[in-house]
Amino acid sequence: MIDRPAASGGDRRARQPAALSLEAVSHRFGTKAVLDHVSLEVAPREIVCLLGPSGCGKTTLLRIAAGLEPLQQGRVAIGGRVVSGDGDELPPEERHVGFVFQDYALFPHLDLTGNVAFGLGFLPGAERRDRALAFLDRVGLADRARSYPHMLSGGEQQRVALARALAPRPGLMLLDEPFSNLDVRLREEVREATLALLREAGAASLIVTHDAEEALYMSDRLVIMRDGRVVQAGSPEAVYGKPDSAFVTRFLGAVTSMHGVVHHGMARVAVGEVGAEGMADGTRVDVLIRPEGVELGDALGAIGAVVIARHLLGAEGVAALRLDGGAELGARWPARLMPAVGTRVKVRLDPKSVFVFPCAPGGRGDP
Repeated sequence: MIDRPAASGGDRRARQPAALSLEAVSHRFGTKAVLDHVSLEVAPREIVCLLGPSGCGKTTLLRIAAGLEPLQQGRVAIGGRVVSGDGDELPPEERHVGFVFQDYALFPHLDLTGNVAFGLGFLPGAERRDRALAFLDRVGLADRARSYPHMLSGGEQQRVALARALAPRPGLMLLDEPFSNLDVRLREEVREATLALLREAGAASLIVTHDAEEALYMSDRLVIMRDGRVVQAGSPEAVYGKPDSAFVTRFLGAVTSMHGVVHHGMARVAVGEVGAEGMADGTRVDVLIRPEGVELGDALGAIGAVVIARHLLGAEGVAALRLDGGAELGARWPARLMPAVGTRVKVRLDPKSVFVFPCAPGGRGDP
């Protein structure tokens, strides 16, 4: 995670209406409910990532905000103006919203200048062209202004789509899985450039993604959805540090799951006792351990283990450990500290990376 702009504009935001307000939005496709009374707001200049598994309703919510999907129940307001609900349904072109689609949706018969200028019909011809060229320059493609989309790489096409969405200077940007079609290395590069452009433009942004790392990196606020509902929202630091459920914990990254039973405020698992404050004796619990919370060291309470697998990921690496009791545990360490396979080690847990939740009915944890 990275440092984010300080909320010095908090007083200013308090005086302004939300850039986007979704109130009790519900939606069905036939008999299937895809959204169930979803409410959220995006403040001016704020970047919010909407995170969740495929089919949880996040893209449908984005399309409703854009006016690409008719509202069935609830209300949508942009900049304090109701655009859907209360008997109103403003068409997409009148919402002053920039939209970046997953497939970029560039016009193959128009060159890059024509693509970026497409949404600038409200400007005179010369001014329209000048602004299109200015935004191509901002995304580093001014020298390709006469090129056509098929002549570009995936990353270049994404930048053109972003320039086209930003050129009308919308107050709100909606981005649907904007980096999913890029390879890993290019995705990181384009993601950084996109974040810088969104910050520079000052537009509020709602970004749909199923990539937890991407959402943690980009967002000022994280909204996690499951089965058509918001299950947790907050700053990336707050959501990652204090997940509300086993589902959220697992969705935000790899964990080792162990089962235990609470006794006197502690749950006994293969790596020892972990805190389970506030839970009644006899409660069956899931204990979820993040790999970065497994620490090397022969400190008091450490438990013996053998490294049974290891994989380097650049500056860091992941290891699989077999504890002396037979259970397996995942760990993540700096590459320079990574022991060889077969090495005996002592490990202990960082309590901040261990999460305890009651098991779901039937004795299994939240899937």
